[in-house]
Formats: sequence, C-alpha cells, structure tokens
Amino acid sequence: MIHTPASAARHPQQPTDNTRLRGRWLVLARAGWLVIVTATLALFAGSLPVYYALIQKPCGKTTFPCGNLTGGLDTAGLRALQAAGFSASAHAAYIIALTIAIGLVWVTVGLLIFWRRSDDWVALLAALALLIAYVGQTAGVTSALAYTSSFWSVPVEIINFLSEAAGILFFCVFPSGRFAPRWMRWVLAFFLLISAFSTFPPADSPFNSINWPPILNALGNVVIYGLVIFSQIYRYRRLSTPAQRQQTKWVLFGIIFSLVLLSGVFVFSTLAVPPLNSPLVLPFELASDTSWLLAFLPIPIFIGLAILRSRLWDIDTLINQALVYGSLTALLGALYAGLIIGLQALASILTGLDQSPLALVISTLAIAALFQPARRRLQNLIDRRFYRQKYDAEKALAAFSATLRSEVDLEEVRAQLLAVVQETMQPAHVSLWLRLPERQPTDLDR
Repeated sequence: MIHTPASAARHPQQPTDNTRLRGRWLVLARAGWLVIVTATLALFAGSLPVYYALIQKPCGKTTFPCGNLTGGLDTAGLRALQAAGFSASAHAAYIIALTIAIGLVWVTVGLLIFWRRSDDWVALLAALALLIAYVGQTAGVTSALAYTSSFWSVPVEIINFLSEAAGILFFCVFPSGRFAPRWMRWVLAFFLLISAFSTFPPADSPFNSINWPPILNALGNVVIYGLVIFSQIYRYRRLSTPAQRQQTKWVLFGIIFSLVLLSGVFVFSTLAVPPLNSPLVLPFELASDTSWLLAFLPIPIFIGLAILRSRLWDIDTLINQALVYGSLTALLGALYAGLIIGLQALASILTGLDQSPLALVISTLAIAALFQPARRRLQNLIDRRFYRQKYDAEKALAAFSATLRSEVDLEEVRAQLLAVVQETMQPAHVSLWLRLPERQPTDLDR
C-alpha cells in the first residue's frame, strides 16, 4: 500500500482554474471573436491585389519595405531575378501563393481551436492570437494598404495592435487563465500603453515610440518580455498542475524550435548570398522567401497541440531527443569541419597538394565511428542533468531486476522492493503484504 508522496504533501497541486464561458458571456465572446476574425480575413483578402502590385516594384526606405517577410526586392534583386529568367510578376505570384499557403495553416489551427474549445476563453484567446498574428505581424500583406492609402492605415494599425495585445495577453495567462504573479496585469497594461504609442500616433509625431531613443525602446522590450518569461517560470514551478506543465512544455518547445529555425535561416540568408550574376540567385531567393515563412510554422502547430492534444504524447521524450540529437549534430558537425581542415592542412604540408580526398574519407569514417558512442554519452549526460529523477529511477529498477534473477531469499527481496519503491516514488509511507501460501490438504482432511 502506497500513500500520498511526501513531495505532494509539501507542495499540493493547485486546483484547475475554471476558464469556461457560459450563458451570455459565451455568446458575446464567440460573436466578438467572429467579428474580429472576419474583419481581419476580409482585410487580408482585400490587401492581396495591392500587395501583388507593390512587390513587383523596387522596394526601399521611402517605398514598400524590403525583406523576406514583406516579399519586397530592391532594384538589384529584381534585376538579378530577371537575369535568371524569372519575371517580377512570376516572383510576386509565387510570394502570394506561398503567403496564402502558410496562412492557411495558421487559420486552420485557429479555427480548429475555436471549433473544439470555444467555450474556454484562454483557448479562444489563443485562436484569436494565431489568426490575427499571421495577418498583422508575420505576413506583410495588410501593410501594403497602409502604404497606398491613408484611409486604410487606421484599420491596419488596429489589427497590428490587436495582434500584439492578444499575443502578450495569451502568454501572461496561459495555461491557467490567471495572472501569475498578480502584478503581471500591470506589466500587461504597460505593454499595451507602449504598443499604442508605437501604433497609433503618426510616424513623425514625437509621441510615436519609433522616435524615442533606441536604448529606451530596447530597455522596455527587454523588461516586458523578461517579465513574461519570469511569469511562465513562476507559474510552472509554483502553480501549474501536471497537465498544465505539459501544455507549457509544448508551447515552449514550439517557440524554441521556431527560433532555432529562424536563426538558421538568418545565417543562411546572410552568409550564403550568391553574386548577382550567378545562376544560383533564383533558387537562393525562392528558398530564402520560403524558409522565412516556414520557420514560423512550429508556433501555431505546437500551440494547437498544447490546447487540443497535449495529453496524447509525452513532450518530455520529444524534448529529450531534440536535446540529444541537436547537441550531437552541433558537436559532430564542428568536429567534422575541424578534422577536414586539420587533415587538409597536414596533407598539404606532407604532399604539397591543396586538396586530398583521403582527408575527406578519414574524417567521414571518424564521424561514423564516433556517432554511437557520442550519442550514448550525450544521452546519459542529458538524462543526469535534466531528467535526474527519471534517470535515478531507471537505474534503481535496472539494479532491482538484476537482483531478482539471482536472489532467492524472500525477506531480502521484500526489503529491496521496498527500497526501490521508496527511492523511485518517494511516498510518505509504504507497506507490503505477502499472501500466505495455501495449506496443502492432508490425508486427515480427506
């Protein structure tokens, strides 16, 4: 018999917060959600023809901004595409198709959350944030209207403000639906004030935060986002239930995965730029545009999994394997590059040849031989460092299994079984009852 663990007695689980909407509040929330989403998608669809026309023209500081997220190319970029046999209209059509295809993933996840969990206001907030975040922040489609008409700049700025507000509010209350600590509501209010100053005043107004000292804007962002991260850590360690912790891990993994992809795309786009007259300009430009938008996809997918399907899979296993193989890839990649450079230099000294195929062969064979030992060592290191309790439990169970194969003393087995349960589960009290053997019938019983 195993009683409540001592750790649970010291840190009781918090009751699940009620984030359900009922009655009139549910109707109002759904209606408001549908109004905002419909207006956002209508604005997005109406911006596509204007966006298509703008990205066929050279971008710049005084016109439509350049960049992979906006799809704009400067004069040199457009000339390079035309030299590669790709017209500006074909490039614009590809960007439009790619933007719509990626946007369908964000919209589909948001609609699925709305369809399945619209009676939960935190899930409803997540669905709203996903739908308008892509339109307002990730894709540069709606901003095209603001560059062509001052009339449309107001609804575009409102969408941008709502996307920022919904995103920061979601991370302030996810997954329990409450601010933790309570003073985080004042952090949210401060963020909304700063966001309003950067959105609504004209660009030449001294009230617009764009015209403030850069150090002030940077400091404000560091403080705000740092406190949001602190809030999630505090909630995870002090308040979250096991199910809520799984949800937090799913969302965190999706964000980190996306940041890693964005970092890789940034390095690729910065270091691998081909010359303007190179035939690689076209595939490089298409790959760069595609990679920037694809790198954001883990965010909606993992948020959707956290809200809709967080209990189907164990995220700890996924995180564990990501840590192992990510570290293994970085380690062996650096070692492979070092071996090639070192062996090539050695071969150059010994043979006088600049390139030696033998160096490549030796480096490849060395990495192949080191793969399994390095993976096992990294797995043990990560298990001991990040999954210590699970690692100790597995070691204890393995030792007990080995003992069972050779131990015949029942009293010794009982003592070791109690010790294993105490070490792995850490209960407040554990008892073991053994069933007495049945008495064999004798001749007198018959």
